[in-house]
Amino acid sequence: MNFTRESIFISALRGFFKTFAVIIGIAVAVFVIMLGLNAVSNQVEVPNKSEMKVSADTNWSRKLLPSTTPVILRINIQGVIGMGKMKEDKFKTLLLDSREGVLANDRVKGIILHVNTPGGSASDSSAIYNLLKEYKKRYKTPVIAYVDGICASGGMYISSAADEIFASEDSIVGSVGVRLGPTFNFSEAMTKVGVKSLTLTEGKDKDALNPFRPWKEGEDTALKDIIAASYKQFVKAVTDSRKDLDREKLITEYGANVFIAGKAKELGYIDNGKARYDDALTAVVKASGIKEDEKYQVIEMEPYQSIFSELADSQNALFKGKLEHIFPTGAHTTTELSGKLLYLYQP
Repeated sequence: MNFTRESIFISALRGFFKTFAVIIGIAVAVFVIMLGLNAVSNQVEVPNKSEMKVSADTNWSRKLLPSTTPVILRINIQGVIGMGKMKEDKFKTLLLDSREGVLANDRVKGIILHVNTPGGSASDSSAIYNLLKEYKKRYKTPVIAYVDGICASGGMYISSAADEIFASEDSIVGSVGVRLGPTFNFSEAMTKVGVKSLTLTEGKDKDALNPFRPWKEGEDTALKDIIAASYKQFVKAVTDSRKDLDREKLITEYGANVFIAGKAKELGYIDNGKARYDDALTAVVKASGIKEDEKYQVIEMEPYQSIFSELADSQNALFKGKLEHIFPTGAHTTTELSGKLLYLYQP
């Protein structure tokens, strides 16, 4: 009898360890697969197709219409530009997708931008602006922007590609300006605690604005010139589009401030400061040449990102193999925007 009880115990123990080993094996396999996906994602670029869904028209109808029906394309300019789906490459893919598949044969007759962004990366903002301008020129497509919340800095830049800008009356608009930094200097603190730093370089000013030594007069000149050029480009894009916006007053009076929609309309930033979304949609339908009694379909498009892409691009230290430390210096502070020129409103 003792032999039987001992066998049952050993059998149960063996079963437990087998189950535990299977669980560990699955966990290791998943980890290896994710590392493989991360490696592949860094080596192979596969174009992502955009997600599409039917959006409501001015009659609040979301009925799917025949494939010959003209389309108004809704694109969301939302969140921080230069992060997530708001990047140049993803936006270009979205515009390319709008000419293919079910939207082929020139179905897209107009674009409505639904804007709610504080801005972001200067390079992505100007690139998206240029992509919209090129699309308009190539396909003779009218673009109307509708601001529902905030249209600041890079958002203002992108919206300047539109033929008209509408905004809800409680929206905030403006912030035409560029920034870099802040940049900190720790040299005095290091001296107090007895810490020294050595950076080896070749090339004049290669370590310009090194935070671990006292800064030399004039070593920020090159960066100031870049910022000035970027600002000039920003002002030109906005004032070329916004004919009622006085360039000199923008530079000397309005600056990088933001304004409530009614005031923004008065100053010339936008065309309508008391608009509803349907007002903007009606305007783009009319500008597209779609007749009053003609059916049209509103298609909302967003860049597609699979769960595997999200995991491969994850900032999680488990997949990146490193820890990142962020010293927050304002809203939207991330490592993605660190060290970049920004068209970003940070109150």
